[in-house]
Amino acid sequence: MSDETGGGATAHAILAPPDAAGARTDRFLAGAIGALSRSRLKTLIEGGRVTRNGVAMREPAEPVRAGDTYVVALPAPVAAIPLGEAIPFPILYEDADLLVLDKPPGLVVHPAPGNQDGTLVNALIAHCGADLGIGGEQRPGIVHRLDKDTSGTMVVAKTDQALATLSAAFAARDIDRAYLALAWGLPNPAAGDIAGAIGRDPRERKRMAVVARGGKQALTHYRTLAQRDAAVSLLECRLATGRTHQIRVHLASRAHPIVGDPVYLRRVPATAHALPDALRRLLLDFPRQALHAARLGFLHPRTGQKLSFETPPPPDMQALLDRLDMARS
Repeated sequence: MSDETGGGATAHAILAPPDAAGARTDRFLAGAIGALSRSRLKTLIEGGRVTRNGVAMREPAEPVRAGDTYVVALPAPVAAIPLGEAIPFPILYEDADLLVLDKPPGLVVHPAPGNQDGTLVNALIAHCGADLGIGGEQRPGIVHRLDKDTSGTMVVAKTDQALATLSAAFAARDIDRAYLALAWGLPNPAAGDIAGAIGRDPRERKRMAVVARGGKQALTHYRTLAQRDAAVSLLECRLATGRTHQIRVHLASRAHPIVGDPVYLRRVPATAHALPDALRRLLLDFPRQALHAARLGFLHPRTGQKLSFETPPPPDMQALLDRLDMARS
């Protein structure tokens, strides 16, 4: 095995010996390198950062072939604390304790693999500067998150005290949160609850699903605000719990996936055929989930004052609603 370095990145080149033949590639490489776990190797393989004889691999379980050369390319390490970036975002309220914003669709909240910069956290660090102080570091306190392509109201803490108080309020569900979701079909009844434990989809681990065991209990309240030809509905959804992708998963579990959802909308809904061709194409071509965090209310963590914020859907979603010209239910 040989190591090559350059620009902060590291590459491990490994020649597979005869006794490694047939072993899983991720297990073999983890043992050969030593410093990387099997789960880390699996992620690197799936990300195309491992080659065999110069060809990128994608399957961690692929059997090792003796005599082949495997190269594991490790990305350069990134700074532990994200850097500030001048990224504009709409501010609804700001004081020394917290900031409330209207997150645009397409903006990732927190740096993660594949999105190390250009995130809301980078934008907040640049905007707030020395006013931020979480855990002794100049970084924002992310109390809750919205998916990359979900828009709407968010609150961010600037101090440890604000972060602790707001986090406790979210954990206790002492928060007023309402979302607007444009979903396929017409729920029956028009208002009600969707309950079901949410966990990793056993058939596809990158998705969440309503599961029979091993998940976390979740409850979503909904009511129908408007509908068009029983083909698509505008729903107000309120969270009694806060699980990953909760509204998206719960609505999809009732055969009412959100319009444009790239993960939970898997086929053309039957109700789509009730719409005129132009509208059907418009809805099916919408490039993201039509989900907007429309209302957020909470008690100020220091003063106890009741704060409440409402935002309209962003232009792309509003244009879709305008074209649908929905009739009130």
